[in-house]
Amino acid sequence: MAEEQTLNTLEDLGEAAVATVESEAPVYVQKLDAQGRAYATGKRKGAVARVWIKPGSGRITINGREFEKYFARPVLRMVLLQPVVAAERSDQYDVVATVSGGGLSGQAGAVRHGLSKALTLFEPELRPVLKKGGFLTRDSRVVERKKYGKAKARRSFQFSKR
Repeated sequence: MAEEQTLNTLEDLGEAAVATVESEAPVYVQKLDAQGRAYATGKRKGAVARVWIKPGSGRITINGREFEKYFARPVLRMVLLQPVVAAERSDQYDVVATVSGGGLSGQAGAVRHGLSKALTLFEPELRPVLKKGGFLTRDSRVVERKKYGKAKARRSFQFSKR
């Protein structure tokens, strides 16, 4: 016959299951290289950014140039600085990034994504703030491919009755 289970034993099983679920929650730890920097890769559209951060005065260098010169449009600069402002860490980290592919808008988004990931590796306690702001999620929207028989991805050629 089957073993009899009382309500108490079922309750104990439930508590054990809850305890194992709580212990399996991921623990995020600081991850630095030999020079004391955190590294992360960010992506957006066709752009890929490699980002290193280290404690410093707040200098941001992209492809060897100051970020004000690289991203001339204020909107792109604002996009890039969003994770630092959300984490309230402006003027605390030096950022060095190399970015390639895509256009300027995609590159700014890629650097933002990489910077957010690097901040979480340097300071794991910033993860909830950056996660809530949506900075750790890769924006997967890319340009739709052109289809044959169409002018663009969905646009048809002009219809002519005669």
